[in-house]
Formats: sequence, structure tokens, C-alpha cells
Amino acid sequence: MQNQKSAIGLDGNVTALIGYIVGIVALVEIFIEKDNRFARFHAIQSVAYHVLAMIVLIVAWVFTVIVSLVLSQISSVLGIISMLLWLVCLLLFFGYLGGLIYAAIKAFQGSMFKLPIVGNLAEKWS
Repeated sequence: MQNQKSAIGLDGNVTALIGYIVGIVALVEIFIEKDNRFARFHAIQSVAYHVLAMIVLIVAWVFTVIVSLVLSQISSVLGIISMLLWLVCLLLFFGYLGGLIYAAIKAFQGSMFKLPIVGNLAEKWS
């Protein structure tokens, strides 16, 4: 099924790969893909992964900024806590990128794998 042509004219695995790397392709694929279940599944999973990751990153960054501002008013010694929170945000971002690269590679290999949390949602909607 992954070698079938998708609605945008590429092989399903190539479309899935591009959908993970360029999120707008996955969004377009959700609306136009009717026949290739592999490409549609990965498009939905990609969009859900991007949205969930952006929500988590934004919440983490806002929390870190607020805590950093509060701690800077209290004492400069507590700046270490602020620095650790920024490190956690950076690790979350690199985790997001790592998951994105892993998903893109698995999709290109033709694997119908599910990412944690968003995989079941994508399977249900595809």
C-alpha cells in the first residue's frame, strides 16, 4: 500500500516522509487523500504530532519564563533553577526533533508504526 501513488502524485512512502518534514504537505494530504490509507495515516499522525509538540513546547516555555522572572526577583542564587528549566525546554525541543526524524525514517521505510499518544488517534481517524 505504501508504494501506491498518493493524491499528490508521489509514492505513499515518499509522501509520508515529506509530510513529517514539511507539515503543510501532511495537512494538505489529509484533505485530498482518499485511496491511500498509508499516506493518510501518516499525514494525520504527522499533523497531530506537530500540534501536540507545539502545545507542549509553548506551555513549557511560558512556564519557564514566568518562573525565571519570579526567581530573578527573589534572588540571583535561584538562577540555577531557571537555567535548569531552560535546559529542560531545550531537551524537549531536541526530543521533538528526534521523534520527527525517527517518524520520517520509519514512514519512508514503509512501516505503519504508531507514535505514542497520537498514533491511536491517527489510526482511528484514517
